[in-house]
Amino acid sequence: MEKHPYIIGMAGGSGSGKTTFLNQLRAHFGTSELVLVSQDNYYKPREEQAKDDQGVINFDVPEALNLDKFHEDLLKLINGEAIEQLEYTFNNNEAEATTIKLESAPVILAEGLFVFHQEEIRNLLDFSIYFFADPDIRLRRRIHRDAEERGYPESDVRYRWENHVRPADIQFLEPFEKECDMIINNNRSFDVGLKHVVNLIKNQL
Repeated sequence: MEKHPYIIGMAGGSGSGKTTFLNQLRAHFGTSELVLVSQDNYYKPREEQAKDDQGVINFDVPEALNLDKFHEDLLKLINGEAIEQLEYTFNNNEAEATTIKLESAPVILAEGLFVFHQEEIRNLLDFSIYFFADPDIRLRRRIHRDAEERGYPESDVRYRWENHVRPADIQFLEPFEKECDMIINNNRSFDVGLKHVVNLIKNQL
């Protein structure tokens, strides 16, 4: 009998180190062994996004993403089908989004802010990982990252942090922390957690 893909869900707040962790994790496996589905590539177009009372788009709410499509694509991968998606360009109007084709694999990693938000998605997960880092540390990382990679001024980062990011953490992320199978503390390093997840995946393969 054909083995069902093993689904790992991972969520954590902005600046918790998910992207760096995932890059290192994927380096241990081939594309035929592990496929990553990131919610970053499911943001709705800017014209469909809601704005706060200051007219600033809030990307840190579940409604900012097409979670139904994310769920649909996970089901396709579970059934052995390939999916296509447009790469998220972080609202850079000058960047041209490329089409990503993802093939199914024995291990499917579902990653994003709201992986645990919808019950239909949670029910697909075989294992759940929560990425933790202190808010002050995460804010410093986000200020540095958004300046270096996206050219955002610190005032903009701090506004979004105080009005969008932290409220979303408290409402949509932190309630699931204690329900997860593993919590990776990344205040300083995620090396121990990375070894555990690598071994977890190897055991599934």
